[in-house]
Amino acid sequence: MTPLPDAQILRIAETYKLLGDPTRLRILMACLNRPVAVGDIARLTGASPSLVSHNLRLLRAARLVRGERRTRQVFYETADAHIRHMLADIIDHTAEEQG
Repeated sequence: MTPLPDAQILRIAETYKLLGDPTRLRILMACLNRPVAVGDIARLTGASPSLVSHNLRLLRAARLVRGERRTRQVFYETADAHIRHMLADIIDHTAEEQG
């Protein structure tokens, strides 16, 4: 693998720093398979809607999730297949460690 530019290394490190927070990781996992409304994400993660909204802003700024407005609600899902694959791979990896 060729060395990466410093700016790209910094973006990767910031992405992993965001995912290092258990609440943000739970939020991202809730959005893994389908678009989910903020209230449903809060229910699934056990976090308050305001905390979910705050963390969704951070995840959206890092391009890890995207939102789509449907009438009065915004539904969030993982931003693209790269994010879904990365999460699926780390889930498989951690399951191997326990097995």
